[in-house]
Amino acid sequence: MSSRKLTLDDIADFRAYERERQEFRRHIIELKQRRRISVGPFITFVFENRDTIRFQIQEMARVERLYSDEQIETELRIYNPLIPEPGSLSATMFVELTSEPALREWLPRLVRVERSVHLRIGRGDDVETLPMRLDADHEAQLTREDTTSAVHYLNVTLTPAQIDRFAAEPVVLAIDHPEYRHETTLGADNITELLTDLRS
Repeated sequence: MSSRKLTLDDIADFRAYERERQEFRRHIIELKQRRRISVGPFITFVFENRDTIRFQIQEMARVERLYSDEQIETELRIYNPLIPEPGSLSATMFVELTSEPALREWLPRLVRVERSVHLRIGRGDDVETLPMRLDADHEAQLTREDTTSAVHYLNVTLTPAQIDRFAAEPVVLAIDHPEYRHETTLGADNITELLTDLRS
């Protein structure tokens, strides 16, 4: 397992976490501003890294009162796969619908939307399309034939040449689904931030 992965030693106990929580939370909010990318009116991606996943586990432990090593180990097994390996990006995709009628309407319409996400790198006739893949550990739980989930976990691995292009050329995050065709060009802050995952 990569040294990027979290261990029990990385997860602070309740009292220690309360002492650092305000500053750590501020750091995560700033970090997610560079890692959050909206595509279309109500789908958002948060590109995860070690800090965002540690925050997720710490907050879950705080809210659910997870005290034992065994409980924390369970969360580590669930969330550690979402920390990207060097050369990879990992994202949580959120279908951000806030009303029950909208959820009832759109989640069945968006079946397989999680299989319709890709990165496009380059310009003009020299564009490379990289499909984002579903995280295998979560796919069985979240992918259904009659409706989609409001949350999915996706990843993509780039070659060294593709990483060089990612750094130097336009990058578009796109959804190509019959009911939802939208795309967003990544900004300079997004590119700089995500290169810390790809090149570290």
